[in-house]
Amino acid sequence: MRDSYSSLLCLDEDVGDEDAFISFKSSAPSDIEDDEYVQMLVDREMSFGFKTDHSFLILNRDKIARLDAVAWILRTRDVFGFRFQTAYLCVAYLDRFLSRRAIDSEKTWAIRLLSVACLSLAVKMDECRAPALSEFAVEGYNFESKVIQRMELLVLNTLEWRMNSITPFAFFHYFIAKFCNQSPPPNVVSRTVQLTMAIMREINLMDHRPSVIAAAAVLVALDQRLTRNELESKMNAIFSCRFLQAEDVFSCYRVAQELDKEKCALSINPSTTQLRPAVDVYDNSSVTSAVSTKRKRLTFYDCDPNNEKRPR
Repeated sequence: MRDSYSSLLCLDEDVGDEDAFISFKSSAPSDIEDDEYVQMLVDREMSFGFKTDHSFLILNRDKIARLDAVAWILRTRDVFGFRFQTAYLCVAYLDRFLSRRAIDSEKTWAIRLLSVACLSLAVKMDECRAPALSEFAVEGYNFESKVIQRMELLVLNTLEWRMNSITPFAFFHYFIAKFCNQSPPPNVVSRTVQLTMAIMREINLMDHRPSVIAAAAVLVALDQRLTRNELESKMNAIFSCRFLQAEDVFSCYRVAQELDKEKCALSINPSTTQLRPAVDVYDNSSVTSAVSTKRKRLTFYDCDPNNEKRPR
């Protein structure tokens, strides 16, 4: 988890301006606190089939490849000034894609190409301006625009063109209003964003619904010392939270709680922070796909390094 803790420290300055998040342009309308509207959001998120797949075990090297991809996404978000929910949407695309197609984690360039395609699609969905594909800087690689476009099309087809995913950001104001008996603390939104982004790095986003992640992040931002019974009591006191399972929220709450504790420890002793060094791999590769028996597997074949990179 240490990379996630470190990212929390790096996010402190980035999300320090709470006003920017209070007024961010999310998909939610002005009546965000309306229970019927939130129920509609929940119905939409449920349609994406969030469910932990215990039959598919993620190997450690796959987790490392995913962490590297998320780290690149967050760095690129910072470079272009994209919103945090755009980065979250991108990682949601990434996890949804990988739940349907497998990529060899040893092909780090393949994961990076997928990351570029997912970020480009998320930006087109969520930002006012989408940079040209050539503007996305990828360390050690020079992907042609048409190669990225081909990967974009593969992502779109794999996700069945269902790109308007719900994110936790749509629920922040609702849960803050519901869980705060008094006026919310001045930094609750920025802390909620920090925790959500750290949770995003740590878990597969297909395992937990966005509403669950949002509720857990808000609860930790308000009180990081809740027991399971206390958390369940808070949820039971709000009839409109009937769409949430206390077990799911508490599971996410524990992850966010540990992240928050470690963040505090690193703040006291920054010398304990250890970042994984970047790995530069120079592969000139082309893109193709193949289908296996149960899960579709995306296969990438290397071509002559002296040849121009072209999709087959």
